[in-house]
Amino acid sequence: MSDSKNNIILIGMPTSGKSTVGVILAKILGYRFIDADIVIQEKEGRKLSRIIAEDGVDGFIDIENRINSEISPKKTVIATGGSVVYGKEAMEHYKEIGQVVYLKVSFETLKKRLHHAKQRGVVMKDGQTLESLYKERVALYEQYADITVDEGNDSLESVIEKVQAYFSDTL
Repeated sequence: MSDSKNNIILIGMPTSGKSTVGVILAKILGYRFIDADIVIQEKEGRKLSRIIAEDGVDGFIDIENRINSEISPKKTVIATGGSVVYGKEAMEHYKEIGQVVYLKVSFETLKKRLHHAKQRGVVMKDGQTLESLYKERVALYEQYADITVDEGNDSLESVIEKVQAYFSDTL
């Protein structure tokens, strides 16, 4: 991995494990870790749910796109929000500064995990179903991903090992 592209950017649906995998992967690789959703909250001075309530879904996506476009670390694992792929500038920026890894979960797995995470602020337009959201985002995740890691029914440890395997020769 060249110096200018030495970050690992994790994308995927909510509950795909981006933050959890990201923290552990950063420790294993000796990298820093950034949770882009926390950066958004810090820069905006309000929680994501409040941004969505006050600015609407489109307003949130604009803010998310702008702030993600400004994140420019070195040797860092970045966990993004599930809706980051709606921001063309943010995704082009991430492709320039690192390798984009898509943590892929099946729709059935997503339904199970989200059922247990009701407080999750999933960015959905009015009238949108979880299934239509999933299909819409999967196409974008696949478009931007340099690497796709299909989680299947793997344990967290296995998913981390799969991601790490892509980078063990290049770091």
